[in-house]
Amino acid sequence: MGAQGLVATGVPPQPLWLLYIKIAILVLSLIVLALAAYSLSLFPVGAGGFDIFIAIWSWLIYGTAGALELWAPQYFFRIGALIGYILSIIFWLSAWAWSASSAAVWMAYGTGSIYSYYSNVGGALAGAAALGAVAWILNIVHLFFFIRASVSDDAGSGSGQAELGQIKPEGGPVPQQQQQFQQVPPQQQYQQPQQPYPDQQYQQPQPGYPVEQQQYQQQPYQQQPVQQYPPQ
Repeated sequence: MGAQGLVATGVPPQPLWLLYIKIAILVLSLIVLALAAYSLSLFPVGAGGFDIFIAIWSWLIYGTAGALELWAPQYFFRIGALIGYILSIIFWLSAWAWSASSAAVWMAYGTGSIYSYYSNVGGALAGAAALGAVAWILNIVHLFFFIRASVSDDAGSGSGQAELGQIKPEGGPVPQQQQQFQQVPPQQQYQQPQQPYPDQQYQQPQPGYPVEQQQYQQQPYQQQPVQQYPPQ
């Protein structure tokens, strides 16, 4: 086990709830995208543009990774996913920090009126910053367990093990059919063909004399009686 698992191909045996974290990140990205678009409609420059970028980036990275894990695990390259996840953490940190800073400035100008122009822009950016911070934390959690699962499975798998249909349970029991196959010794899987004739029924004659001569020699010698002729 080691760093070889991070460069292998195939989905590592990760827990199923990591799929729900991906879905949560995608949902938060969609909400951040809507809030950023609203802030840009009021003021077309600022942190809202970067919020839109990180929302689209998250959909590309986590959406593509989830699709490959479910439907094409043999094309899931862990090193590519690792780079994408790390960049997502950096981008989310920059996005929600910038949005929070801009929201504080806009809210300071809109002090005294909740429904003022400044308060609307500041409120949209503040919501994007709060949801972005939550998405940033989920990205860190997902990255940690992804690296842990990849290092534990350094061999990789060409066929892939995806979440849901292809996921491998951690520490799960070995299937019963596989246990039965492993218990059978290789010598018992094949039976030697029976010989057409048993060895015991075949007796090799002794060398030196034919079989008929041996039987003739074994018979006892019988002396023929002498015939007597009458005197002439």
